[in-house]
Amino acid sequence: MTHQFPALSPEQKKALSDIAQRIVASGKGILAADESVGTMGNRLQRINVENTEENRRAFREILFSSDTSINQSIGGVILFHETLYQKDSSGKPFPAIIKEKGIVVGIKLDKGTSPLAGTNGETTIEGLDGLSERCAQYKKDGVDFGKWRAVLKITSTTPSQLAIQENANTLARYASICQQNGLVPIVEPEVLPDGDHDLQRCQYVTEKVLAAVYKALNDHHVYLEGTLLKPNMVTAGHACTKKYTPQDVAAATVTTLLRTVPAAVPGICFLSGGQSEEEASLNLNAMNQSSLPKPWKLTFSYGRALQASALAAWLGKSENKKAAQEAFRKRAQINSLACRGQYVVSGKTDAAATQSLFTASYTY
Repeated sequence: MTHQFPALSPEQKKALSDIAQRIVASGKGILAADESVGTMGNRLQRINVENTEENRRAFREILFSSDTSINQSIGGVILFHETLYQKDSSGKPFPAIIKEKGIVVGIKLDKGTSPLAGTNGETTIEGLDGLSERCAQYKKDGVDFGKWRAVLKITSTTPSQLAIQENANTLARYASICQQNGLVPIVEPEVLPDGDHDLQRCQYVTEKVLAAVYKALNDHHVYLEGTLLKPNMVTAGHACTKKYTPQDVAAATVTTLLRTVPAAVPGICFLSGGQSEEEASLNLNAMNQSSLPKPWKLTFSYGRALQASALAAWLGKSENKKAAQEAFRKRAQINSLACRGQYVVSGKTDAAATQSLFTASYTY
């Protein structure tokens, strides 16, 4: 934002804008490989693999060492602190492997939720203390963007105005600190899919949340051209009995974004929010086929919806490495097509890709 006391020099702005544009270049999205130790344990448990540091490292190596063609679909990778400092089996650091493919390295910066007193089980996010120092260190260690996830839920009493304002302000403060240290902030206000609310209720809440977030980003003088948004798609609650088509989701989501997200934002990288791999791809594809105006790139920042098939193919066995990489490459390619509105469903989709990945009150 233009104002009396500029927070960033023209050179800093250009550097941030260039990074953001690289991440969401045409047909590219983000692999969210930033699951915490506990969350990765839940993923491994599904395939009966023990949650050890070596097993976590081995699976991440499979993803990161996929052949270079993956850079046509993946523009950025978000890492967890542990993963940033891990190496492949030949001793090469993961960030170096990712960067050699021309992919941008990112890091999860929030430290999880804590209760917001006086609310019906709502939360705020920890991690602002010492954030500037952490950002500076990560930048030295090869990181170029950060991610911060705020969580809001839909019930008869939530989200409260307090939760919306508190999380919007925290996201804006985080984004400002990131930019001061040369990191592009990914702003992630997630409205959870838990509940039986319909599509219209989700749209109403998501519009309210995003409007508050962009008001806060403006108040904190965050340079929007050097940010990316990672929102939920507008979908009905997981327990809603009414079913909606990808076209319904697309119309509600793009309308919501048009009403709340400035055109200065380079890209909107959706989270998958427990959708199956296939569902997340079809909804993204429908958005990009929508006739509504889209001044930003509409792309993906998927964790579960890029890894489920790869995990199912791997099963913790080294001899399955190639099959797991092929499953990951195929899913990434499908999402790349969906970014252009060119995904055409052909033939049979494998079981892992159609399985719901929903987890109630999901935490990373």
